[in-house]
Amino acid sequence: MRHEPITSVQPDILRWARQTVGLDVTEVAQLLKRSPEEIDAWEGGTASPTYPQLEKLAYQIYKRPLAVFFLPEPPVEVLPQKEFRTLPDADMRTLQRDTYLHIRRAHAYQFALRELFDGQNPASRQIWKAISLSQSKDVAAQAQAIREYLGITLDKQIAWKTDEQALKAWRKDVEACGVFVFKAAFKQKDISGFCLVDDVLPVVYLNNSTTKTRQTFSLLHELAHLLYSINGLSKFDTDYIDRLPVAQRGIEQFCNAIAAEVLIPVHDFVDQISRLPTNAERATEDQFSALAERYGVSREAVLRRLLDRGRVGKTFYEHKAKLWLAQKKDVSGGNWYLNQGAYISGRFASEVVSRHYRNQISLEQAADLLGIKPKSYAGFEERVLQGTEA
Repeated sequence: MRHEPITSVQPDILRWARQTVGLDVTEVAQLLKRSPEEIDAWEGGTASPTYPQLEKLAYQIYKRPLAVFFLPEPPVEVLPQKEFRTLPDADMRTLQRDTYLHIRRAHAYQFALRELFDGQNPASRQIWKAISLSQSKDVAAQAQAIREYLGITLDKQIAWKTDEQALKAWRKDVEACGVFVFKAAFKQKDISGFCLVDDVLPVVYLNNSTTKTRQTFSLLHELAHLLYSINGLSKFDTDYIDRLPVAQRGIEQFCNAIAAEVLIPVHDFVDQISRLPTNAERATEDQFSALAERYGVSREAVLRRLLDRGRVGKTFYEHKAKLWLAQKKDVSGGNWYLNQGAYISGRFASEVVSRHYRNQISLEQAADLLGIKPKSYAGFEERVLQGTEA
């Protein structure tokens, strides 16, 4: 009977499913339109949900297969609080369900990559095996080693005409070195991205709900995490760094410094800023914009470099950064297949399409891996086969 309590569901499973999406009992009760006391009773083993209630919990709230709830004990799965050490504990407690689900999705991608590529990385060059970052070594030298390995010269970087072109180029070259880069629109807007370290198939996952310049910086910041061999979860507002324990704070500051140096090489930057007024706070908006356009970064990134070199004060930096942030607008839209393709790692998408084309995986399996509906697959496949950049 569908409306009889299902006593075979283990309370530990219900509690585990709730905790792995970062919800408390009250939030689950609100989503399910039941009382917190009832949810507590289910998790305490003194009552059980009905089949319709369990379906809603599984499919709508916890985003888990229904079969999981009939296991004898919770599956082994590391919570973000233990997996990521680059955010303060208080910030980890504010992670929203959407962020938990993105982290879970990234793990699913990583699992799918192992299946698709038989546990081997398809890239002949793997940057994390060639470069290992250290805080005890010179930042500029390590950043230059990254640029050289990626094959991105300053002349090549300066030639990029738009922020979008720059992001695509950095992403393409990072993926060519064995790192799989995925993107998604986060509901939790203050998360910039994260990475999952792996000896064979490392993953970077970026928040697509922001400007292209910010995504580029986040890509390089997470790449630094990978080369430092640490899972990273980062926020846009860097104030969180000051609240970290000393060791973690040093890592985040170091990864920021590496990303900034890769994007804005100091030797060129010093030459460029020599043309600014002695008091760089008197520089014009056009001068700040010209520097940003040269490197394909945000004006805030340029200003941060000036702050680090003592050319502007912190008050000026914070005022201008806040002002520019309010002005930022990245207009999305256009072709749906191109937008969807921008979310998926290019190498991953190509392999899925290739496997389906060779009848090695079904249409439904291919669509599920790509996160699209089966009816949308044909248009997506066409774009991939044409080699259209996302």
